[in-house]
Amino acid sequence: MTGALGGTPFPIPKAGVEVFWNHVMRYRGLAAAVQIGQAPLTASGTYTLVNFKEEFYFQYYQPGMTEAALNNILLYFTQETTAPARLAGEVLLVQETLDQAKEARRAWVYNPGQRRVRRAPNVAFDNPGTNSDNLRTSDQLDIYNGSPERYDWKLVGKKEIYVPYNAYHLQSETLKYADLLHKNHINQDWRATSCIACGGGCDAQARVSHLYSRRTLYVDEDSWQILAVDCYDTRGQLYRVQEGHAMNYYDQPTLWTDLELVMDLSNGRYLALGLQSEEPKSYDFSMKRTPADYQPSVLERRGIR
Repeated sequence: MTGALGGTPFPIPKAGVEVFWNHVMRYRGLAAAVQIGQAPLTASGTYTLVNFKEEFYFQYYQPGMTEAALNNILLYFTQETTAPARLAGEVLLVQETLDQAKEARRAWVYNPGQRRVRRAPNVAFDNPGTNSDNLRTSDQLDIYNGSPERYDWKLVGKKEIYVPYNAYHLQSETLKYADLLHKNHINQDWRATSCIACGGGCDAQARVSHLYSRRTLYVDEDSWQILAVDCYDTRGQLYRVQEGHAMNYYDQPTLWTDLELVMDLSNGRYLALGLQSEEPKSYDFSMKRTPADYQPSVLERRGIR
């Protein structure tokens, strides 16, 4: 994808892959930091909470940016595991390339036990997401991320459907994770307010090996945020379902998920990613960073043992 900068590349998409690009390159501020919880729930409803500090630096939207100055980097991302103690100190760094056919995403992991920074080429596609108990793939963070190259994309069309929206109460200080995270699904009293939205849908059919042979993505065309995904296994059976419970950050302005769910229909397990109500605060969009803060040499200084 070339020839676009600081905006939606395909305002009127004519192909499924153009909808994909609109999601990946949608506006989410210039930079953001957040502390979140991730809960991989068993079929019985038990879980061990994992906590992260995450940072995003959106190079594509920086003032005065040019396509040449991008140097093929769309955004920078770090994810530091802060709890539980046995996992704390691990840091993931991603330099997300724009043209991943030209150059695959660059990723490194700092391991606190070894006190070493190592390349992490497997942080992509259907490799397991960080400390997710194999309930999500790497490309399911932010509902869908990375390269479109493993799928053939088809624009299905538009329809009105109920979607999880206006999820402000999921950040309420009165909400405890134990009250939200129920067996098999979240507490329906706290789920995002569903609303009818007219959006675009696209199908992605795997062209090479992937855990999901096909995905159907439901996209809000006002924000290009993917709000729901049907994931099919290699037999063509519905395997997992994703939900992105979104809210509007009016001071940016941007719409972004504050809770992402991956529900495994085969065994009753699910993953809740982006829990914030028991964390210090929500997204901090005032964070000041530069690309120099997202280099491998910085990881070791950030890590703990």
